[in-house]
Amino acid sequence: METVGYFAGILTTIAFVPQVIQIYKTKSAKDISLAMFLLFTLGVTFWLVYGISTKAVPVIAANAITLMLSLLILFFKYKYRKSM
Repeated sequence: METVGYFAGILTTIAFVPQVIQIYKTKSAKDISLAMFLLFTLGVTFWLVYGISTKAVPVIAANAITLMLSLLILFFKYKYRKSM
């Protein structure tokens, strides 16, 4: 089952890579919901804490990387915002 955990973690984590690349290429994150990504990032943070507390390596690995990607998307959301 640990292999299933790693596989699930890899798939759900790499799912964010195309979004990061798209935002970087277009220099636009206007279609990204700030509220959704803030809630998502908070959830991933709690999953990471849970993984650390239970010593679940697949949960730790997947959520640590996903947290970095999510924070990068939030950074891009801030960096590429339009001045009003």
